[in-house]
Amino acid sequence: MPTTGGGESTGAVDPCLESPQTLADCVDAAAYREDLEFIADLRVPGTPHWQAVQDLCADRLAEYGYQVALQDYGSGVNVVGRRLGSEPGQVLVGAHYDHIDGCHGADDNATGVAATLEIARLLALPSFDRTVMIGCWDEEERGLVGSEVYVASAQAAKDEVVINYNFDMIGFRSNEPNTQQVPEGFSLVFGPEYQQIEANEFRGDFIAVIASSLAHDRALEFAAAAERAGIKSAVLELPAGTENTPTFDDLRRSDHASFWAAGYPAVFLTDTGEFRNPNYHCMGGPDEVADLDLDFAVAVTRATVEASAVALGM
Repeated sequence: MPTTGGGESTGAVDPCLESPQTLADCVDAAAYREDLEFIADLRVPGTPHWQAVQDLCADRLAEYGYQVALQDYGSGVNVVGRRLGSEPGQVLVGAHYDHIDGCHGADDNATGVAATLEIARLLALPSFDRTVMIGCWDEEERGLVGSEVYVASAQAAKDEVVINYNFDMIGFRSNEPNTQQVPEGFSLVFGPEYQQIEANEFRGDFIAVIASSLAHDRALEFAAAAERAGIKSAVLELPAGTENTPTFDDLRRSDHASFWAAGYPAVFLTDTGEFRNPNYHCMGGPDEVADLDLDFAVAVTRATVEASAVALGM
C-alpha cells in the first residue's frame, strides 16, 4: 500500500491512496476549472500572461513537493518537476503552456495545462518506486521547440522513460452527428476505428488515444481508465516504425512527437483539435472556456491519473 508523500503518519490511510482508481476519484473538478479559467488568456512567449502561467506551473509544483527546474534554452522556458523514485524509470505527464497571438487558447492548451497541474497534485500524494516527472512545455506552437530541448537533455542523461502522457486539447466534445472529421487516408490505416466512428455517425464525443507501438500497454491502460471515468475513447496505435514518418504528420503535431523521435514511448491525448473544434487557433471563433465541456476534460484528467498511477506501480 502506498504511503503519503510527506508529513508525519497519523495512522489513518488517506482514502485517495487505496488504489489507482481511488486516486483518480480525488480529482478536484472545481480546482481544474479555476486553473483553466486563469490560464485561458493571451500567452505568446514573452508576454505577461505567458510569464504568469509559467510562474503558476513552477509555484504549484514546488508547493506539491517536486524538485523544480526552469529549463531556459534562450527562446523559451520549460518548467519541469521531479519527484525522485528509488528505482529506474520515469512516468512523465506534460502539456504545452504557450499559444499563438490573438487567441486565448482555452482548449489549446489551457485544458492540458490545468489537467497536468491537477495530476501533479495527486501524483505527489503517494510514494512511488518510479520517478514522477511533470512538464509544462514552451514553444509548442513554434514547432515543438521546448519539448525537443527537454528530450535532448533526457537522452543525454540516459533517462528511462516508461511513458509520456501528452495533453493537447482535451476539452471539446460534441454529441451531434457529423461533428468529427478524420485526416485523409485515416480509414486505410485505422479501418476498425474508422468503422466505429462511422457507426457513431461521426460524433465528436470521444478522447483520441494516439500511441506509438512502444506505448501499446499504456494506451490500453488509459482506455480502460477512460471507460471507468465514463467517457468514450478511440485507441489509434501507429504501426511499429512509422511514428516518425510523414504519413502520420497529422498525428504528430504536438509534443509527444518529440518523445517518439527519440524512441521513447508516448501517448497523445486529444479531442482531435481542428478535426472537431471549429475554434481551433480561433479560426472559426474565439477559443473560450464557455464553449468547452469541462465534465469531459475532468474525466480525461481522472483517466490519466489512474493510468499514470498504474504505470508508476501503484
